[in-house]
Amino acid sequence: MLTLSWLVLAAIIVAGATTIQRWETAPGSVDAVAPRLGFGAGAIDVTRYRTGNSIRFVTAYGSQLTALEGFVGWIDRDIVVETRLQRFGDRSPREQRRLGFQAMVGAKQIAEYVALKRLGYDVALKYGSVVVEQVICEERPTVDSACKRLNPGDVIESLAGTPTPALDVLVKVMEGRKVGEVVEIVVNTLKSNPNETRRTEKVRLIASPDDATRTIIGIVPADTRTVDIPFEVDISTDSIGGPSAGLAFALALLDELTPGNLMGKVSVAATGTIADDGVVGSIGALRQKAVAVKRSGAKVFLVPASQTPEEIASARAAVGSGLMIVPVGTLEEALDALATYGGGKLPAQTPGD
Repeated sequence: MLTLSWLVLAAIIVAGATTIQRWETAPGSVDAVAPRLGFGAGAIDVTRYRTGNSIRFVTAYGSQLTALEGFVGWIDRDIVVETRLQRFGDRSPREQRRLGFQAMVGAKQIAEYVALKRLGYDVALKYGSVVVEQVICEERPTVDSACKRLNPGDVIESLAGTPTPALDVLVKVMEGRKVGEVVEIVVNTLKSNPNETRRTEKVRLIASPDDATRTIIGIVPADTRTVDIPFEVDISTDSIGGPSAGLAFALALLDELTPGNLMGKVSVAATGTIADDGVVGSIGALRQKAVAVKRSGAKVFLVPASQTPEEIASARAAVGSGLMIVPVGTLEEALDALATYGGGKLPAQTPGD
């Protein structure tokens, strides 16, 4: 028995130290947004209404596992264990992290735009460079299809000899192009990999999978837009990636720049992307995020109404009656929900009016 015990202990130690090709999606952290907000250049005349009950944003953990952690993950319903292909697809972990950080930058920019526009400030969106976030493959892609010639992280600098410094320019250059047409595309990589050099690829255009009458390159571009706002806003997010905190950031800015407290006395967390028109978009790992929010002690969790019924049902089953999960489709619906659960309302006269 003693020998067997030592063998089991040794097996556990080895399993805990051996990294395997598996990654987890697990409940992560829940943090208040307000302490992460800062206002810089141009904000001298901006009044900040600090509150002790800021809205919270939530993350999901996604680290590589040891053999022991993989076993624990397989038996824990609140943890999803994935293979490298399931986790990253054709991307490398490095590319995934880089695109995740870029998505977070975009989420903060759009949240600032939406919140300040809602408050009546003079704001504008500017398109950034064309960065490939995903490639689209047809069922039988040709050797010159975008999914064979381009990679996530590539920056499209020109198409058919016309410079494409921003996405809106690329859209205009694509006007009138036909499915099957082969175009010359000059691409470069993001500056995080300076050893890569500019290259030229010949890419055959394809029909959009959503609209057969629309011709596309075969990529999904990253959101690289930046905002032009009257004062500098900083939202510190450390090494957190992804766009899912957009709704929480927008609500936190609205709360900080107006008197009163949008959350009232209720502990509220939120997740969801935010579009420039205020529409709240779906996110991943809803169940894991709901579990993290419940553990944090929050009582209300605003989630995207665009999540599937199965995802929302799974999240509700995971947290039981201790957490109210409230689906919202827009920023205005989120504000109405906060008022319903005891929070305040935005004043009729806002700072930018």
